[in-house]
Amino acid sequence: MRNALKFILFFVAISGTILLFTATDENDPGLQISPRNFIIPTVDPTMDYWFANERVPVDNFDVRERLEREFIVNTYRHSNTILNIKKSRRFFAVIEPILKEYGIPEDFKYTAVAESDFRNATSPAGARGVWQLMKGTARDYGLEVNDYVDERLHLEKATRVACEHLKDYYSKFGSWTLAAAAYNMGASALSKELERQGAESYYDLNLSEETNRYILRLVAIKYVLMNPGHFGFEIEEEETYPPLDNYAVVEVDTTISNLGDFARQFGVSYRMLKIYNPWLRSYTLPNKSGKQYEIKIPK
Repeated sequence: MRNALKFILFFVAISGTILLFTATDENDPGLQISPRNFIIPTVDPTMDYWFANERVPVDNFDVRERLEREFIVNTYRHSNTILNIKKSRRFFAVIEPILKEYGIPEDFKYTAVAESDFRNATSPAGARGVWQLMKGTARDYGLEVNDYVDERLHLEKATRVACEHLKDYYSKFGSWTLAAAAYNMGASALSKELERQGAESYYDLNLSEETNRYILRLVAIKYVLMNPGHFGFEIEEEETYPPLDNYAVVEVDTTISNLGDFARQFGVSYRMLKIYNPWLRSYTLPNKSGKQYEIKIPK
């Protein structure tokens, strides 16, 4: 009886497997697949696409296909794109006013997405923070970077440095698109390629894989985040993350021997102190020079 039961179970399993791999019709020799609807983004060559008030020449098939690639990649980069949509409200609340103050086109806020996905990440080359600033660049523009303080992780200060950087590039190249390319690959390298290739436009340049994709990636991120529902991301505003703007500022010009004790004095945890002040890199803040720091204390 037991052997007979085993045979029946084996037969049922084999039959199920055969049914699973049976084609739906004689013209379809593949697997049985349930019908699904997929959004496949395309680029309309008759439409205008813009970055920083400069037109993207999608009438050029090469540019159009490169942009289409970035639309598809960012549409099906699900977890990261969903999180970027959710975080954009929080970060753009800080970034947008600073860009406006410096006269930088608002589209450059998407650089923070392309560079870091709004994370205080560290690249293999040592670039760090939302704006992925190198240590030397940060120090050249007046940021403090050491074992205890890394102002590349201070969103407001790093955004200001990024703005100054971009303004310098725009003055050099006379194009915001080229300024964005220089932000990615460096001004010296971009100047050499423009000269070698006899080109005036970013879209006519043959560059590294990363920089060839960079501007089109910014454009794709812009359109996905501007209209996420069009790309299949149904996220309501109340589901996005609000700005971290409910805090008081404490000015400190002496050494803090233990930031955990410092936080508890104000009724908050060390974890919350770090969330609001990620530029504090250690458990202590030495301050022999009497420099004045502004530390955010969440309410």
